[in-house]
Amino acid sequence: MNGAPLADPRRYFEAVEATRAAEAASPPVCLYLEVTNRCNLLCETCPRTFEDLESPADMSWELFTSIIDQVPNIARVVMHGVGEPMLVKNLPQMIRYLKARGIYTLFNTNGTLLTPRKQRELIETGLDELRVSLDAADAKTFLAVRGKDMFDRIVRNISSFTTLQKQIGATIPLVSMWLTGLKETVGQLPDFVRLAAQIGVREVHLQRLVFDEAGFGLARAESALFEHTRAEEDATVAAAQAIAAASGIRLNASGATEPGLSLKAGEDERPWSTCRRPWSLMYFTAHGRALPCCIAPFSARGYENYTLGDATQQSLRDIWNSPAYRDFRTSLLSDAPPKPCQNCGMRWSL
Repeated sequence: MNGAPLADPRRYFEAVEATRAAEAASPPVCLYLEVTNRCNLLCETCPRTFEDLESPADMSWELFTSIIDQVPNIARVVMHGVGEPMLVKNLPQMIRYLKARGIYTLFNTNGTLLTPRKQRELIETGLDELRVSLDAADAKTFLAVRGKDMFDRIVRNISSFTTLQKQIGATIPLVSMWLTGLKETVGQLPDFVRLAAQIGVREVHLQRLVFDEAGFGLARAESALFEHTRAEEDATVAAAQAIAAASGIRLNASGATEPGLSLKAGEDERPWSTCRRPWSLMYFTAHGRALPCCIAPFSARGYENYTLGDATQQSLRDIWNSPAYRDFRTSLLSDAPPKPCQNCGMRWSL
């Protein structure tokens, strides 16, 4: 699966806009690798808290390297799925393997395991981005959303990490803090931005909630802000934006856009049809199962209903334009999209 390397995957997304068809004309530019599906928190917005998706596992080194080696010109690898990547013992080795190939590398963490030893280790790997999902501005709200009383530990860890970066002059990884925007938590966004400024984080993201029809925990339609913000919630977002601007914080949102716009509905009556992910990226679970994207596990039940291949049994080339992938792309461009796409927040994040 060869192709010209790309520094910015967004250029690829633009390129595939006019060429989307059942068969992808070019190889993927981005890989999402679920290096583990294990986690040490019990988040109220995560499906793995409430049901078994696959048996607990870390992606084996053999599977990891096999996937990477089949796409030699991949531009970007995201090393997370439904688990906590820092539980993986050989995570630094995996990152170094990617960076040796010039691949832009990032992952999302809950920050609980960001100990001083691991902080320096991560910096030394050359990791490009470290995204910390905190989801609250105080311990009480964190416990309600994330299921365990670890807020203060995580804040200390982040603060220690940014301090270490300053001490040794490390410009990467770029550290960002993420808040899932719920009706229950959006009021904390201004304080969340203030907290980021206090502990040396210069980028904050407001992320839209993924939910399915059945709903679980806080991942249900009535908690979602998308298309349903009220005047006070709009005012809260505006206040957070003002604080961010005054503090030198970049406040972004789903789809690399600004928070207010991210929470508004677009004009397209078929928003799923604008998605470019099945032509631009591949997602693999810890067991090697190919899924349409990172949102699919959160938006529909039953992996077997939208599995597009198995990297332990097939080559990536065979999976990428297999009958299952071609059927999925065709369905996505129709008036009856696949179930994982029906409630998807389009242009989610890059």
